[in-house]
Amino acid sequence: MSFDIINEFHFADWNILGGEQTGELTAAEKYSRIVKWAGEARGQNPAVFDRLTEWILDDSEWTADKLAENEQILVQGVFARFRQQNVKLRAYLKELEPSGVVNAAIFKALDRFDEELSGNPGDKNLSDILARIFTDFSVMRDRSVREQIAGGKTGRFGTDSVALFGYINYLKDCDAGVQWALFMPDVVKRQQTGFKVESFEYKKMPAMRFIGKESREGDGLDTAEGFKNLFNVLDAMTAYSSGFDYDVLFQHHYGKGVDTERWHGFWGRFMKADSPVPEGFIHFDFVPQRDVNNFTDGPPFFSQFAFAIFSGDMKAMHNDEGTDGGRMYDVTRNIILGQNVNIPYPHKYWTAEVFIDGCDTWSTAFMFSVEF
Repeated sequence: MSFDIINEFHFADWNILGGEQTGELTAAEKYSRIVKWAGEARGQNPAVFDRLTEWILDDSEWTADKLAENEQILVQGVFARFRQQNVKLRAYLKELEPSGVVNAAIFKALDRFDEELSGNPGDKNLSDILARIFTDFSVMRDRSVREQIAGGKTGRFGTDSVALFGYINYLKDCDAGVQWALFMPDVVKRQQTGFKVESFEYKKMPAMRFIGKESREGDGLDTAEGFKNLFNVLDAMTAYSSGFDYDVLFQHHYGKGVDTERWHGFWGRFMKADSPVPEGFIHFDFVPQRDVNNFTDGPPFFSQFAFAIFSGDMKAMHNDEGTDGGRMYDVTRNIILGQNVNIPYPHKYWTAEVFIDGCDTWSTAFMFSVEF
């Protein structure tokens, strides 16, 4: 690897974003330039982080004669350069903040990025390794050290194993978080054509249990009678109501990435924890938060989620062409990303389409797993 590859990162060009030629621009126009840069960086930087991971894991690149150059590449070319960018970006956004155009979540995203870059990572298991690297870079010749730094080709939306999540992945995730906080609010506005977000909130429910049946061929749910029978059983379980008593289509990939496990959808309701499971039904348990060792894939899921309610033209709301998971899915997810709230993908990721007025009507709300 050479410095040319490091320069493939789409760093902010302050001659354009903050130079003298911007003096006559309004705050909104200045901010829109930063938003445009963030969108471009989001399209370019993830692949460069992946190349950085490959380089760190390439034993042939870590011979003794290459250490000095490699330290310049990694410590100065990546770590220091992102720190410098964050300082300038924070100062410039603080100047624009009084105008009201700045998404306040960007400062939280910058705080998190700066903590990682300072050698004080959110994953405390990496603290000692980073301290060793910053005091004696030669430890990078040890492949086990480099594996902890590199991780795998991954990020908040792309890993199948927490064990692969190395320091470079955290930096990749933090860089994406800064970009999302800048450009996602505008994306969300553009996505709401013919409908709108009526309300949006984060909820943390007590432990609960989802009870229902999987939506698949031959399960009896492809008829009105099948749905009626399912929800008649759940209607009779009033003593076990969770307080969040809507009909839902609960969806997940059993804690795996979307590229390794197919989509699974389950019709049913959220009930109290430990509710009895009727014959022929399945269940998934939810807990308010992880314990120290709860990094397993899949259930128990977390009963923390974003809850968005929509209104407007139903056909527009449910025209899912060109979306990742439907209009309501995309908008809900993008609001979360724009607010720099963590989505526990893939190991605790789940969503649910919510039928406020019952499953025989249009769905008008969406639940999306988060972790505070």
